[in-house]
Amino acid sequence: MARADPGLHRDLSLILTGYLEPNRPRIARELARRLGLALVDVEYEIEAHAGDSISNIRELYGERRVKALETQVMDQVVLHRRALIRVAGSTLLNSGAVPELRRNGVIICLVASLDSILRRLHLTLGARYHDPAERARALGDLKREWQIRELPDIIEFDVTTITEAILIERIVDYWRGLSLRRG
Repeated sequence: MARADPGLHRDLSLILTGYLEPNRPRIARELARRLGLALVDVEYEIEAHAGDSISNIRELYGERRVKALETQVMDQVVLHRRALIRVAGSTLLNSGAVPELRRNGVIICLVASLDSILRRLHLTLGARYHDPAERARALGDLKREWQIRELPDIIEFDVTTITEAILIERIVDYWRGLSLRRG
């Protein structure tokens, strides 16, 4: 498949957020490659900045430390141009970076039906899915993640019934369509 014209959207970034699922990093890498954008993975940047995994930081130092790291990293992320920025919706909202990122990018939120998410959670959590506390934590994470959907002008792509390849094609087509609208 042809790559996107590097002149498209000059300095515009694509911010990818939404439903947390195992394939999202791969989807982000492929989209960045297809669109000719640099990939900025905020979770990876936070872990590289801290020298530890986010789950270990949360366990050792608490949620406040994680939020502080998110804000520090997001202060740098907003400086990127012509990038595909993969970021959790909760990180995006908590950091206060949405207005700056909107000025220089388009926020795309991946969504899925609740039934589909529950099936995927069951597969991901395995036996832990039957623990009400584990399931409640996972659903709480989803609820926080999807608060981004309440903001105006968030572009949503429903991944419930489509393959990864179709999703990527739809986002690429959307991105190319932006160049026509923005001229």
